[in-house]
Parts: sequence; C-alpha cells; structure tokens
Amino acid sequence: METTFVVEEANNYSILRLQSDDDTNRLQKNCVEKLTTAIRHLAVEKTCKLLVITGNDKFFSAGADLAEISILNPGIAFEFAKMGQELMAAVAEFPAPTYAAISGYCFGGGLDLALACRHRIASPSAIFGHRGAALGLITGWGGTQRLPRLIGKARALEMFLIARTVTAKEALTMGLIDAIADNSLAEATRRASA
Repeated sequence: METTFVVEEANNYSILRLQSDDDTNRLQKNCVEKLTTAIRHLAVEKTCKLLVITGNDKFFSAGADLAEISILNPGIAFEFAKMGQELMAAVAEFPAPTYAAISGYCFGGGLDLALACRHRIASPSAIFGHRGAALGLITGWGGTQRLPRLIGKARALEMFLIARTVTAKEALTMGLIDAIADNSLAEATRRASA
C-alpha cells in the first residue's frame, strides 16, 4: 500500500496529511522523495507561516517500509539513509514553525519525522517507539541524534536498544512531546492562529 499525502492550505498555515489505503502511512522511498520536494517547495512560499504534519487517528506513521528495507544491500542502504536524512533536514530547517500532530502509532521513521519538527502535540492515544531493534535494525534518518537531545541518552537507549514504547503521558513527562490534546491537529492549528 503506497503512502501518499495531501497538502491543505489555510489562512496562515499548511497541513501535510499522510495517507495510505491501509492507514499505516509507511514511509516508502517514493513517498519520502515526494515529501522532501513538497516541503522544500513550501519552504520557499511566503504564505506558509506554519507547517503541521499529521496522519490519521490510528497512525501518524508506522515508519519505513520493512519490505523495502529487507532488500537493501550496503550501497543502496547508504542511499536510503541519505534520502531519509534529506527529508528530516528539510523539516528541521523549515523557515517557519513546524508541528507534528500525532494520533495513534508513531514508530521508526515516523518518529524520526515527528522529531524533526520543532513541536509535537499528541492525542492521548499516541504511542511512540523505535521498534527496529526487535527486527535487528536501527534508524539512519537522524533519530539517534534527535531523540537523546530531547529525552536524554538513557531513555533514548531504552527506546532504541530494547524497542521500548511509550504512551503519550510518558512522552510528555520525558519531554518527547510538548502537549497532549484530545484533538492534536486542532491544537496545533490553534497554536498557529494564536
């Protein structure tokens, strides 16, 4: 199931909504490349005063597509990591505030995407994790740098090495997210208007 996205424009902000037929919003290679292009395009528009990235009620994003990862050889894996890093850099360097409005699962590369945003608002149902360790994988998209900066090295190592997941309440306590709201997207756009 290919993940796509739509960009919805409002008066002073843009909403980039991930969407896939199976609702998991996996970040396949094709999607990552298109997201990078779209975010770079929005960055040069003068009308985008804030960018909100979101998914659906069940998944912000399940992360990279394991079917794609399973066929990577060392050379292709390097390019795959570089491609993901370019997306995260486009988000992190966006010239206006960026928010991740998170509901449901936010895993792997999806968590890397949320970490690249300046602010993260989660619904009470949000669950965060880097489950790659359970599969013998580690992220190459910048999460190993951003997560420890936010929550400390010890907690980040738990998430990376033993694939620990955390609830929205735990994520707020440890500083992974900025706030919990019943409607994370509405709260992010409210902050955009404030």
